[in-house]
Amino acid sequence: MTMTIHVDVVSAEAEIFSGLAEMVVIPARMGDVGIMPRHAPLLSPMKPGEVRVMKENGEEEAFYVSGGMLEVQPHTVTVLADTAIRAHDLDEAAALEAKQRAEKMLTDKQTDVDYAKAQAELAEAMAQLQALERLRKMAHH
Repeated sequence: MTMTIHVDVVSAEAEIFSGLAEMVVIPARMGDVGIMPRHAPLLSPMKPGEVRVMKENGEEEAFYVSGGMLEVQPHTVTVLADTAIRAHDLDEAAALEAKQRAEKMLTDKQTDVDYAKAQAELAEAMAQLQALERLRKMAHH
């Protein structure tokens, strides 16, 4: 009998995923964290990246999150994402465009550029592209 934990992935817009998982990998601020059943309670900010849910049937679901909070209780994991997108719904063209736009903002040495904002946008676009790249590799196996 496999141990499972209930996982909810929700964003401001909608509930993206709700179900049982054997493990969840979260892009926490201090690095990727793997959460399994009976994990100690935890509250952590998340950075832009990929939430990976390993379901009990061996399937993996991936979601791109732009940041947010992770809350772990003894029997549930709640991912409160600012934005969450199912990985297969990610738009590579849009992510590449956002990356180029942010890079251009950072290289245009104009005084009115909000560097923090441009760097955050760049980090988010890069995280989306990495998620897409990983999905592509998974699809080929």
